Amino acid sequence: MSAVYSMTGFATMSGSVGPDDGAAQPLAFTLTLKSVNHRFLDLSLRLPHNCDLLEAPIRRMVKDVVHRGHVDLTLQLVRGEASTQIQLNHDLLAAHVEAFRQAAKRYDSAAELDLNALLRHPGVLRAETAAVVEDVALLQGSVLTLVPEVLARLNEVRAQEGASLVEELCAAMMRLKALVATVSTLREDVRATYVERIRTRMAELLKGMSIGEDRLLAEAALLAERSDIDEELVRLQTHIARFLTLLEDGGELGKRLDFLLQELNREANTLLSKTSGATAGNGIRITELGLEMKLEIEKAREQVQNLE
Repeated sequence: MSAVYSMTGFATMSGSVGPDDGAAQPLAFTLTLKSVNHRFLDLSLRLPHNCDLLEAPIRRMVKDVVHRGHVDLTLQLVRGEASTQIQLNHDLLAAHVEAFRQAAKRYDSAAELDLNALLRHPGVLRAETAAVVEDVALLQGSVLTLVPEVLARLNEVRAQEGASLVEELCAAMMRLKALVATVSTLREDVRATYVERIRTRMAELLKGMSIGEDRLLAEAALLAERSDIDEELVRLQTHIARFLTLLEDGGELGKRLDFLLQELNREANTLLSKTSGATAGNGIRITELGLEMKLEIEKAREQVQNLE
């Protein structure tokens, strides 16, 4: 059986990298992975400034391991005793100054340039550790070495959660299977009662008219056949068996199991529509069981939404 993964997981690991001459403090980093439910694979990377070269290889490595879900990957850098420097984006500041002057000239404004206000514009000032830039080459190798280990830890968590979900889904299918079996034992009584009710009602409506008994029974049988639930019960049993087989095989199951649950729900709805008017004999009981089926199916669908 292949592992079944939940789409929910968390993993984090730390490492460090420093210059070869040992002149500066090592640059520590933390790599964190979080994953939650999503229809497709949606990967979001949060990388420090000047670490853009890491994005492409990290994306490839994550996609090789995680195939579905929203995944957040965060890389944080910390240098123990390094001073923080303020970096000024001269080009951006110059663009703001020029825009201010042009606006003042066009609208004949005597307003004075407020440098403090310009420095507060996003991107004009940036605080960063001075040594980050020089360590990028070393950092890239260390981070890329650590990514597979963090992914392995993430999958351990996802596999544990996945195993729990499989156990719960198997139990749900067994309960659903028992409900279908119970309905199967009750349907004959409902069918016989339904035929008799139709026969009596038609006899009342056609009282005094010359319609043969055989014709009357044939019409009643036809109406009863349209309300028979044998096919729905067979399809329910088939879908349940297929569902359990997929759980046993493992692998990427989320979308396939969700499709099967849609089919199970459709059959349960049809069963209820055919027995909605059956109040005699076991008709009400079958309706109650059909509603229980829908409840089990809905619970299972909530669980399946967590599977990769």
